[in-house]
Amino acid sequence: MPNKPFLIYVVEDDEWYSKLLVHSLSLNPDFQIERFFTGKDVLKALDNQPSVITVDYRLPDIHGDELIQKIKAFDPSIEVVVISEQEDIETAVELLKLGAYDYIVKSKDVKDRLLHTVNHIYKHVNLEKRISSLQKEVESKFSFDKSIIGNSKNMRTVFEMMEKAVKTSITVSIYGETGTGKEMVAKSIHFNSPRKENSFVAVNVGAIPSELIESELFGYEKGAFTGAVTARKGKFEEAQGGTLFLDEIGEMDINAQVKLLRVLQEKEVVRIGSNKTIQVDCRIICATNKNLLDEVKAGNFREDLYYRLFGLPIELPPLRDRQDDALALSHFFITEFCKQNGLEPKYLSEEARHKIMGYKWPGNVRELKSVIELAAVMSNGDEILASDITVAGGSDPVSDMLTKEESLREYNIRIVQFYLNRYDNDTKKVADVLDIGQTTVYRLIKEGKELGLIQ
Repeated sequence: MPNKPFLIYVVEDDEWYSKLLVHSLSLNPDFQIERFFTGKDVLKALDNQPSVITVDYRLPDIHGDELIQKIKAFDPSIEVVVISEQEDIETAVELLKLGAYDYIVKSKDVKDRLLHTVNHIYKHVNLEKRISSLQKEVESKFSFDKSIIGNSKNMRTVFEMMEKAVKTSITVSIYGETGTGKEMVAKSIHFNSPRKENSFVAVNVGAIPSELIESELFGYEKGAFTGAVTARKGKFEEAQGGTLFLDEIGEMDINAQVKLLRVLQEKEVVRIGSNKTIQVDCRIICATNKNLLDEVKAGNFREDLYYRLFGLPIELPPLRDRQDDALALSHFFITEFCKQNGLEPKYLSEEARHKIMGYKWPGNVRELKSVIELAAVMSNGDEILASDITVAGGSDPVSDMLTKEESLREYNIRIVQFYLNRYDNDTKKVADVLDIGQTTVYRLIKEGKELGLIQ
């Protein structure tokens, strides 16, 4: 579908002056311009959705301020530029209050001024379109059916809980082993909620030293401590109106937990080095791979904070408990990887599917994604074989080759191909790693292409 043209209406009863304005705007080839000589005629043409209307303030049939009001009542997004013979500041201010974008006096520089103003509007409209397009792309990416893959019974339970989460701003706690997709679930909830227009801010609590967690979450003022050369917002302020995702919340220092609890209760933060309170409004989603109730009993996590964060709990099952989803995830990862890297579509052989289904995936979805992407790189042609799939605790890609009965030359070619993939076809690097001559690498590539082992 072609982009909507940037349509401009020029409303001017003086034909000569109208041509002057049209000529000026025509200097931008992206503009489509139409002329009107009365206000009534332009009002009849508003259904064509112009982006900008330039209005002569003193038209014979309708006054400028009345015309602006009618245009804005029809569509507030239409920008109106008033062109007047008089330099009247009070009139200009009143028209701007009515919604006019600019007030330009008919003078010798009117052409340059008008073109500059409309070009500015054009850039702003295009920026808004790009932002809107990116927002739709993000929303599509994090729609439940695209971001979270699975049709098993326990995953359907997860989807039901996510649906409940998006309808309110209740705190959400996500539980699951490492690699089960806790952050993806958090993002999907955010980008399907009423807060999707605002920021999603993720903080890995476990990766921040305990002495820095307060400044990271709550911010600080200039000079608050050595090295604080400028003031800085904390993550709570950055997430204003949006969602703050606290990953690995179970790793938070017990002293920091007290301060976090206060912020959650009072909905306000105080930056380090300041006495001023700042109101914050952000949804909290936290995640952990620990059993927080056990941590409470062990004295590692505050009970009052636990109940404050518990909210709506979502438990993500490990991949071994939804083994049927492994194949669906694999097909999804293969498709996405091939698209992103410009590769022809690939599919799993029957033996490869059996290998995927027979493995327990201790690293969960994260491990599966990594293994599948490597398999797509290792495979020759459009079929991914079992030998292309390398799992932890199993054989590596090179020793996997040895399960095939091939000649020594074929093994050498496959080994060279493996390292070419690893080092982005850097033949010198491959030669250095394998301690062979670069000429030998070229020869094996040539032989591999002849045998169909290298594409």
